[in-house]
Amino acid sequence: MAQSTFFIPSVNMMGAGCLASAVDAIVPFGFKRALIVTDAPLNKLGVVKKVVDLLAAKAIAASVYDGVKPNPTIANVDAGLKLTKSDGCDFVISLGGGSPHDCAKGIALCAANGGSIADYEGVDKSKKPQMPLVAINTTAGTASEMTRFCIITDEARHIKMAIVDRNVTPLLSVNDPELMLAKPAALTAATGMDALTHAVEAYVSTAATPITDACALKAVSLIEANLRQAVAKGQDIVAREQMAYAQFLAGMAFNNASLGYVHAMAHQLGGFYDLPHGVCNAVLLPHVEAYNASVSAARLRDVAAAMCVDVTGLGVEAGAKACLAAIRKLSADVGIPAGLTQLGVKQADIPTLAANALKDACGFTNPRQATQGEIEAIFESAL
Repeated sequence: MAQSTFFIPSVNMMGAGCLASAVDAIVPFGFKRALIVTDAPLNKLGVVKKVVDLLAAKAIAASVYDGVKPNPTIANVDAGLKLTKSDGCDFVISLGGGSPHDCAKGIALCAANGGSIADYEGVDKSKKPQMPLVAINTTAGTASEMTRFCIITDEARHIKMAIVDRNVTPLLSVNDPELMLAKPAALTAATGMDALTHAVEAYVSTAATPITDACALKAVSLIEANLRQAVAKGQDIVAREQMAYAQFLAGMAFNNASLGYVHAMAHQLGGFYDLPHGVCNAVLLPHVEAYNASVSAARLRDVAAAMCVDVTGLGVEAGAKACLAAIRKLSADVGIPAGLTQLGVKQADIPTLAANALKDACGFTNPRQATQGEIEAIFESAL
């Protein structure tokens, strides 16, 4: 087995009510002013004020940038970076789901290294650690609060840039399920399926290790057991907390084993059509894994077992098919659209989408390397 390195923030706080404890943990660093990176809905809901008040009680000032789009852009990063400099912020807090976290990573990385976030597309392009970043999570899905992945949309090229860099790993991650209770069912479903995709892609990745395998399979079992309840009963704090653990475990898996063609392809859909990332992943997941099954059937059978499918007596091929069926059932149960056509994807755009997907760093660890035509065929099968 090749050498491996395991990346994770040095401190990760989890559990109902841990937000206040997280603010206490920030105090010894001696920070004076935070840039809070978030979105307008969270600001309107009063979640930002809650964090600002907790900081103020510890004599820490805050500036707020709430302009983050659902698919954060280079312009979002630039706007936040400008505010960071003008207000003299010495650390960054991301508050929200994957979009604020990714935007904040871009801001923090550029604040320390200079240049544009586009300069850091690819793997480990930065020279210095980013400005200190505290990531407060409000969704159970992306795991961006604890990963070294940063996905930013280049508006000019209509693509999502994958920045995979050890220097964007947050200083501290915070998962307080009390902040997740207000999330609507559709967002809960999309982020939950994003977490499932992280776990499955990490498990079949060519860079998987025993550590990432354990994290991935436990994440799958927790998602199978809790996602339907979190979607149907959004105020169920137990289901929310279990999903928070699930998405974090899935993050531990893919942060170190990386991902595959589901993400490489979903990034193109998000960049081209401005579609929700988790929904794109959910639609593509069974189609990509059907393509991977010729080399990953045994692993997909393991995933089926983690999804409570009785695989006793099933061979690896039958087990893989059972896995795909279980993924499709969970997706349907939580209200994910059946195909890309429902999302407005056009067949005429597929060659461009496929060409860009093959350049995405997430595809490098897919267990089966594809041609342009094969990626096009997967897109077409998902229509």
